[in-house]
Amino acid sequence: MAISRRLFIRNGVATVTLGVTAPSFLSAIAQAQGLRARNLVVVYLAGGNDALNTLVSYKDAAYYSRRPTIAVPAGQVLQVGTDSAGHALGLHPRLGGLLSIFNQGRLALVQRTGYLNSSRSHFEATDIWATANPQLSTGPGWLGRYLDTLPRPLDALAAWNTSSETPPPLLSVQSGVPAIANASTYTYASPNRGSAAVQERAAAQTMATNPADGRPQLAYVNATSKGALDTLDRVALVASYTPSLAYPNTGFALAMRTVAGAIVKGVGSRIFWVQTGGYDTHAGQGGAGGAYGDLMGTLGDGLAAFYNDVRTQGLAGDTTVIVYSEFGRRISENGSSGTDHGAAGLMMVLGGSVRGGLLGTAATLTPGSPTLENASGDVHYETDYRSVYARLLDQWLGVNSVPILGGDFRAGAPAFI
Repeated sequence: MAISRRLFIRNGVATVTLGVTAPSFLSAIAQAQGLRARNLVVVYLAGGNDALNTLVSYKDAAYYSRRPTIAVPAGQVLQVGTDSAGHALGLHPRLGGLLSIFNQGRLALVQRTGYLNSSRSHFEATDIWATANPQLSTGPGWLGRYLDTLPRPLDALAAWNTSSETPPPLLSVQSGVPAIANASTYTYASPNRGSAAVQERAAAQTMATNPADGRPQLAYVNATSKGALDTLDRVALVASYTPSLAYPNTGFALAMRTVAGAIVKGVGSRIFWVQTGGYDTHAGQGGAGGAYGDLMGTLGDGLAAFYNDVRTQGLAGDTTVIVYSEFGRRISENGSSGTDHGAAGLMMVLGGSVRGGLLGTAATLTPGSPTLENASGDVHYETDYRSVYARLLDQWLGVNSVPILGGDFRAGAPAFI
C-alpha cells in the first residue's frame, strides 16, 4: 500500500510516493507521437460561475426580462457568432483577452455542460465534478486516477497544485501532488541560515539517498525525503522565470505566471491546478460592471497573459487549458441583484492545439422551453461534463478514458482537440 507523508518544506506540502526519477509516461507518449510533452492546466472557478453572463445570448428577450438589473447590455457584448441552433452569442465585455484567442480559433466554448439532477450544494457538486461520478462524491479524483496510471516511480513534480491544499480532482490512491502556491517561498525549512543551512540540506540529501536495505520503513522515509528535496532546485528554476510580457497584479494571474514558468523551464510537471474564487454571486452581482465584471476581468486578463506568454515562448501548441465551475446560476435574478445556485454551466478549453468555436447550443430562456428544467428556473444540460474529460484524456493526454472515468463518455465528446 502506498503511504503519503508531509515533508519538511517551508510554505509548501509535498506528498510523494516511493520514488522521484524523471521518466514520465506523458513524455513517452509525446516522443512516440513525434511531439513534445503535453501540458494540461485546469482552472477552477470556485463558487458556481454565472455562465449566462459569461457567454450572453444577447438576442434572447427572455434573458433581459428575467434579469432586469444584471443582464449585460446587448450593445456591450463581444460578439462571437451564432451557434448551430441559431443563437447569437457574445462574451462578457471584460473578456477581451479571450475574444482575441477565440478569433484566432484557439478557444472552444462548450455550452450547457453538466449532468442529470445537478446538485446545488457547493461541496457535493465540487466533489461530483472531481470524482466524475454524480452517484459518488467521495474517493479519488479523475486527475488523481490518471496520475495513478502512470509508471512507477512517479516524478515528484508530475503534477503541480498552486492552491494551499490538494483539490479533490487530484486526490489519488498512490500519487502525491505538491502544493506550491509561490515558487519563491518553496524552500528547505531549516532553523539555520547561511552556510549552516547549506550544510544541513547537504546532510539531509546524503541521508535520503540511503536505500536502507532490509528496513522498509526507513527506506520509505528516505525515499519520500529525497523526493521532496529533489523538487527544490526545479522549483527554484520556476521562481527565477522572467515572462515574455507583464502579467496583471492579481493572485490568479500570478498563479498562471507560475504555471507558465514551470512549463517554459521544463521542470517535469504536466498537470497543473489553478483555483480562483468569488463566483458565488448571490448579491450585488452586476452585469457588464460591478463585482461580476471584476471577476471576468481577472479571469480574462490572466488567461490571456498566460496564453500569449507561452505562445511567445513557442509552447502554446503543447499546452491546453480547461476552465470550469461546479454549476451555473439560476436564470432569473433574485431580490438582491444576484443569482442563486443553478444547473448547467459553461466549460472553456483554450490552447495552441485547440479547435476553437461555439460547441453545443445555448438554452432558450423563455419559460416552457425544453432546454430548461426545474420549472424553467434553470438551464438543462446538453453535454455531459465527463465527455469533456474523456476528450482530454483520450486525445490530449493519450490514455484510455474509460477505466479512469468508470464509463464510456467518448461518443458525446465535443471535438475541440
